[in-house]
Amino acid sequence: MSVLSKLFGSKPKVDFAQLVAEGAVIIDVRTPGEFKSGHIAKSTNIPLNVLPNKYGKLKKNSTIITCCASGMRSGSAKRMLEANGFNNVHNGGGWASLNNKI
Repeated sequence: MSVLSKLFGSKPKVDFAQLVAEGAVIIDVRTPGEFKSGHIAKSTNIPLNVLPNKYGKLKKNSTIITCCASGMRSGSAKRMLEANGFNNVHNGGGWASLNNKI
């Protein structure tokens, strides 16, 4: 690990394609209207504002990738899920960018 990585907490890059191949669930936290205008195939739309109501429908031990339009809401979703006992959550950032990685 480089000195800069140690100082700034840089983490190894996530292989989203591998996570999906291994069965990761993609949760798109945008609004239904945004989701309808385009989304990743097989992703599930759970808007950020209703995510807390859906914790019970998600498996705490599954791999979850969150996405949104830019990465801001998906980052919030990742933190919310982790704070509620989900252990393997990744922020995929913007859905279009994530779609290109998988």
